[in-house]
Amino acid sequence: MLKKLVLIALAISIAMVVFGCGKEEKKAEKKVVIAHDATWPPMEFLDKDKKIVGYSVDYTDAIAKEAGFTVEHKNVAWDGIFAGLANGKYDMIASSVSITEERKEQFDFTTPYFEVKQGVILPADSTAKSLADLKGKTVGGQLGTTGVFVAKKNGEVIPKEFDEVGLAVEALFTGRIDAAICDDVTAYDYVLNNEKYAGKLKVGFVVEADEKEYYGFVVKKGNKELLDLLNKGIEAVKAKGIEKELREKWIGK
Repeated sequence: MLKKLVLIALAISIAMVVFGCGKEEKKAEKKVVIAHDATWPPMEFLDKDKKIVGYSVDYTDAIAKEAGFTVEHKNVAWDGIFAGLANGKYDMIASSVSITEERKEQFDFTTPYFEVKQGVILPADSTAKSLADLKGKTVGGQLGTTGVFVAKKNGEVIPKEFDEVGLAVEALFTGRIDAAICDDVTAYDYVLNNEKYAGKLKVGFVVEADEKEYYGFVVKKGNKELLDLLNKGIEAVKAKGIEKELREKWIGK
């Protein structure tokens, strides 16, 4: 009888250790909530089923797999996306965010993961080759984005801000503005992959900047733990050729 009790106690002890370890492993699995303004194809946008898809979505999924954490993707309007991060509504932003000195004062960025320039979308019959050719014309872009910053800095064009980049493109299509400006990869997607605009709009030119422009993933200032984890994942995604595969899938060769 005593032997039987000892065996039962031993079995209970083993079970506690096993289930205890399981709980510890579950607790150690980090979940990162990611905010996207899903209006920037092919980087982050909603598919026909309203699911968030795109290059940066797949990229962050790949980072999570390589660095050992899980993710949850959220669609968040651009005008409140930085405030939401500051207030802890999510852990990071992956939304075609260009790394700028002004933004670095308030938030931390990962190592760059994509280079862009500012593309100017024009009517197909336009002959404009630079912003100088658009002097006095209205150039639309999404508020708080690099494209609008460039238009304002130019001083010769009339900048007009929209809540979404797609609204600026539509305003151009309907003749309410003269040009639209946004990151070149998104500009090309709108004119080449949207049947409504194909043949009617074009990327007339890209604005040559003094310094190169890169996207980075954004985290709260001082969140070194997450920043290090993301950078580790980015390094692995680049080294294993996953980044190259994602570029071919979403952007082409």
